Amino acid sequence: MGCSKNLVDSETLMSMFEAKGYHCVHDSKNPCGEIAVINTCGFIQDAKEESINTILEFAQAKEEGRLKKLFVMGCLSQRYQNELEAEIPQVDKFYGKFNYKQLLTDLGSPMETCDVVRHITTPRHYAYLKISEGCDRHCAYCAIPIITGKHVSRPMEEILQEVRQLVADGTTEFQVIAQELTYYGVDIDGRQHIAELVERMAEIPGVKWIRLHYAYPTHFPWELLRVMREHTNVCNYLDIALQHISDNMLARMKRNVTKEETYRLIERMREEVPGIHIRTTLMVGFPGETDEDFEELMEFTRWARFERMGAFAYSEEDGTYSADNYEDDVPEEVKQRRLDKLMALQQRISAEIEAEKVGKTLKVVIDRKEGDYYVGRTEFCSPEVDPEVLIPVDERQLRVGRYYNVRIVDSEEFDLYGTTINL
Repeated sequence: MGCSKNLVDSETLMSMFEAKGYHCVHDSKNPCGEIAVINTCGFIQDAKEESINTILEFAQAKEEGRLKKLFVMGCLSQRYQNELEAEIPQVDKFYGKFNYKQLLTDLGSPMETCDVVRHITTPRHYAYLKISEGCDRHCAYCAIPIITGKHVSRPMEEILQEVRQLVADGTTEFQVIAQELTYYGVDIDGRQHIAELVERMAEIPGVKWIRLHYAYPTHFPWELLRVMREHTNVCNYLDIALQHISDNMLARMKRNVTKEETYRLIERMREEVPGIHIRTTLMVGFPGETDEDFEELMEFTRWARFERMGAFAYSEEDGTYSADNYEDDVPEEVKQRRLDKLMALQQRISAEIEAEKVGKTLKVVIDRKEGDYYVGRTEFCSPEVDPEVLIPVDERQLRVGRYYNVRIVDSEEFDLYGTTINL
C-alpha cells in the first residue's frame, strides 16, 4: 500500500524471503499462499482506511483457512501498532517501518546478511531508488516526520553500488525518491550532496534516464539544475511539492518560504533548464484558507502552467501541528469545490501543453503492450502518475524496455499518440 518508498521496502523483503527459499507473489488479488505480508500506508485518512480494509480482508482469509500466517508492516503499524494489535488479533505480528527484516528471524530463518539485490516488481527496465528515510521538515499538516523520524541519508557508495547492480540486471531508468531529496547529505556533514549523487549516477554506463522525486523549495540546491542541464540522461523533470502560494497559507503551513521566493524559484528553474517539466502538489482547504488565498493559488497556477500537477484537500492528521493548534474550519463542500475548480484549470493547462508536443519527435521508452497500443513514456513522464504515449501495435514490432524515436501525431488532456520513426 502507499508510496514508492514503501514499494522499495516490499521489494527488499521479497528478496530476503527468496534468499531463504520462499516463493513470493507481489500484490496477489486472491491470497492463497501460506503467508501474507501487508505493507501499509498511514499518510492521510483515505490511505489509512484503505490499509485497514485490506488487513481486514486478509484477516478474514486467514479465518477461512486460506492463509496460515498474516503479518503487517509499514507506516500505519509504525504509528498505530498498539491500537491495531488490540483491534485485529488475527494478525500474527505487526512490524513498523524499520524493523520488518526481523520477520524472517521470527519465522525461524534469520538473515546472516542483508546484502541482497531487491526483487524488482516494476517492469525490469525501471526501478525506484530510495536515497534516504525520514524528514527534518516539520510542515504543519504532515505526519511523515512523526511516522518515519528524522532524515537519514543512505551512504552514497551504497546507493551507487545498487545502481550498478540494477543496471547489470537490465534496469536503465531510475526514479530517485526520498521524502525530501534536496536534503540528502545534510545529516552526514551539513552539506547538500544531491547534485553530486545524481551526477555520479549519470556517469554510470547503462543509466539512460534519471528522474527526481521529491524536492523542497527552501534552500534549493541550484547545482542540481547544472547537472540536469549538462547530462542528457538526467531527465528535464523535477517533482517539487509547493502546496500553496499565499503568504498567509505558507506561514500557517510552516513551509519556510514566501510567495515571492516561490515565483523566483519557478522562474529560475525554467531559465536554467529550458523545457523542464515541473510536477507539483497543491493543497486546498487548509485551516484558515480564505477565498482570497484560494484565488491567489488559482492565479499562481495560471501563471506557472505546471506541466504536471496534483492537488488534494486538507486532511487533519493526529499529532500534527495543525491538528493541535488550528481548527479545521473550511467546510468539506468548500474544500471539494475549490479542489474541483483547481483541477479543472489544470486540466485545461495540461491539454494545451500536451497539444504543443504534436509534430515533435521525442524519445519514448516502452512500458507495456495494452490492447491495440504499445504504451510508453517520454523523459517528462514518471510511471503511473504522468501522461503516456500510445503507439498502434500494428505499426511495427516494439520491445518493452527499449527506447524509440516517436513522432507525436495527436494529443488528449493527459496522453499523447505517436508513430515510431527511424533517425
